[in-house]
Amino acid sequence: MLKLKSLFFFFSLVSFLFISSFSATTLQDTASSTSTTTQINSNSVLVALLDSHYTELAELVEKALLLQTLEDAVGNHNITIFAPRNEALERDLDPDFKRFLLEPRNLKSLQTLLLHHIVPKRIGLHQWPVTSTESTRHRSLSTDPLHLTTCIDSGDKFISKAKVIHPNAVDRPDGVIHGIERLLIPRSVQQDFNNRRSLRSISAVKPEGAPEVDPRTNRLKKPAPPVKPGSPPVLPIYDAMAPGPSLAPAPAPGPGGPRHHFNGEKQVKDFIQTLLHYGGYNEMADILVNLTSLATEMGRLVSEGYVLTVLAPNDEAMAKLTTDQLSEPGAPEQIIYYHIIPEYQTEESMYNAVRRFAKISYDTLRLPHKLVAQEADGSVKFGQSDTSAYLFDPDIYTDGRISVQGIDGVLFPAEETDTTTTTGKLQTKKTIKVAAKPRRGKLLQVACQMLEANTSIQGENQCKKVIFGCEM
Repeated sequence: MLKLKSLFFFFSLVSFLFISSFSATTLQDTASSTSTTTQINSNSVLVALLDSHYTELAELVEKALLLQTLEDAVGNHNITIFAPRNEALERDLDPDFKRFLLEPRNLKSLQTLLLHHIVPKRIGLHQWPVTSTESTRHRSLSTDPLHLTTCIDSGDKFISKAKVIHPNAVDRPDGVIHGIERLLIPRSVQQDFNNRRSLRSISAVKPEGAPEVDPRTNRLKKPAPPVKPGSPPVLPIYDAMAPGPSLAPAPAPGPGGPRHHFNGEKQVKDFIQTLLHYGGYNEMADILVNLTSLATEMGRLVSEGYVLTVLAPNDEAMAKLTTDQLSEPGAPEQIIYYHIIPEYQTEESMYNAVRRFAKISYDTLRLPHKLVAQEADGSVKFGQSDTSAYLFDPDIYTDGRISVQGIDGVLFPAEETDTTTTTGKLQTKKTIKVAAKPRRGKLLQVACQMLEANTSIQGENQCKKVIFGCEM
C-alpha cells in the first residue's frame, strides 16, 4: 500500500513539472511574438502619406481597407509609393471608372489598383536606368510589374507610362513617396471594368406583357427563345421595311447605336461615299440621298441586323431613264427596290451560283418581283433580253452587311415589258392601275340581252333604261 502511494506521488510530480514547463514555453513564445508585432511610429511613411497633400490617394487607401496590409509591408521591409496627384484622381479620371472603383462589389479591383502603386523595396533616383533603351523592372504588391525608364532628351523619369513629377516628395526611414502625374491602371483592373461595362450595356430588362392564350389549344403561348446579340433578326425583311416607299421612319432602336452592335447609318454613309469616290455612280447616290429616303431606311434595316446586296446602275445606264419613268409618284423607290437583294452576295458567290445552277432567282425588296441571274460571257447577267444588265464593277463595297455591285443597265420586272410587233423589240411600258368598276346591275344586263331576241324595240328601250338606271 505504501509503495502504491509513492508511485502516485511520483507521477503527480512529473505531471506538474511538465505542465509548468509547457506553460512557461507558451508564455515565452507569446511574449516573443508580441515583441515582433509591427509598431508604426510617427515618423513612418504611412503616417506621412495620410498627412501629405496626396489626400485623394490616402482616402482611397482607407476605403480599400489596406492600412493593415501596408503596416505589415512596412514592418517587413521598406516600401516605395508612387502617388498620383490629386487632379489625376479628381478631374482627369473617367467618372464611370471612378464609380466602378468605389462600388462595394468591386473592392478587390480597388485594392489591386492601389497595391499596383506600391513596391516592397526602396527605389531611389539613382536606381533609374541611365539610357532610354534600358528598362528596370520591379514587381509591385499586386504582383504586376512596373517598368522604370528615363528619357535622355529631357531627363524625365517614368514609371511605366506615368511621368515622375515630384521625386522624393516624402522620404522616411521605412519608405519613400514619389509623386507621379497620372494613375497606374493594371491590365486586370482594366479588363474587369471593360467586362462590367459591356455587360451593363447589353443587360437591359425588356418589359414583358401579359401572357397570351392560344385560341386553338386554350393554353399559354410559349415565349420565343432568346436571341443572342448580333444574331440575324427573326422577322423577314419585308415585315421590317417602311410602310410606304417614301415614309421611312427614323432609325428604330436595335443593334445600331452607341450600345448595340450594328451602326447601319454609318455603314450606309460609307458605301455611298465609296460610290462617289469610285466614280461613275453619282446618279445612284443622288437618288438614294436626295430624291428618296431610301438611305435612311437602308440604315435602319442594317441597324436591326438585316443584310443587303445593292445592284447599282452606273451613270450611263441611269441617263437612259426617261422623265416619265422617274416622275410617277414612288417610281424612283420602286426602281431602287428592284435593285436590292435581301441577301449578302459578292461577285464570287453569285458567279459560282450561276455557273453551278445556270439560272438563279433572287428575291428583291420589290414584292413580289424576283430577279433572274445567269452566266454569260464569263460574267453574271441579270434580267432578260434588252432589259438585262451585266455585272460591270464587282465588289465596289463589301463590309459583311452591305454589298454593292456595279451593273451597266437599269433593271425592270418582266411584268412591265410589252412586245411590239412593229419593231420586234421589248419596250418598257408604264403600269397604270385602274380601279375596277362596280358589278352592280350585271344580272339585269344579261337578262335584257336575253330579252332582246324575243321582245320588240320598245321592250329593248325599257331594258336600256333599267341598265342605265342601275349603273348610275
